[in-house]
Amino acid sequence: MTQAPDADEPFAPDEGEVERFWGLACHRGKLTTLPGYLPSSTLEAVTPPTWSFGRTPAQADELVQLVVDGVKTATASARADYDAGDDPLPRVGEMGIVLDGAGHPRALVETTAVDVVPFSEVGADHARDEGEGDRTLEHWRRVHADFFSGSVGGFEPDMPVVLERFRLVFGQ
Repeated sequence: MTQAPDADEPFAPDEGEVERFWGLACHRGKLTTLPGYLPSSTLEAVTPPTWSFGRTPAQADELVQLVVDGVKTATASARADYDAGDDPLPRVGEMGIVLDGAGHPRALVETTAVDVVPFSEVGADHARDEGEGDRTLEHWRRVHADFFSGSVGGFEPDMPVVLERFRLVFGQ
């Protein structure tokens, strides 16, 4: 049984459910070989990492639904969060399994582009492709300034932001 998280934290994923989702995504997405994920032997296959959007279960639910619906094809993160966790930046071709707020896998995505720019230089195209709110740059800046205030380095208008674009490979 999965324990309920704090109201502000999404559930942790059930590894068995993630493995079943990955198998279904490979079959339905007609994925036969993907370097690093689906080599020639199934014994060498690696399930992509799991993660969710937002900071709360409600945000995770809302944002993953936008991905599944094909509305959300981009995201942004504070560069400082990667640096603080010694996490590498996303790379083109990497895949990830996006979870909902209850930790259920809902989408398999592939990174198609990664850029690092100052917050103040994020453009209207990126804001639109994030798919949130009214999809304007003004909305994006307001929401993300608030969101980034909770990041490791806090919010600054010139803070480096990692802009990631992705495509939906499989969703449910």
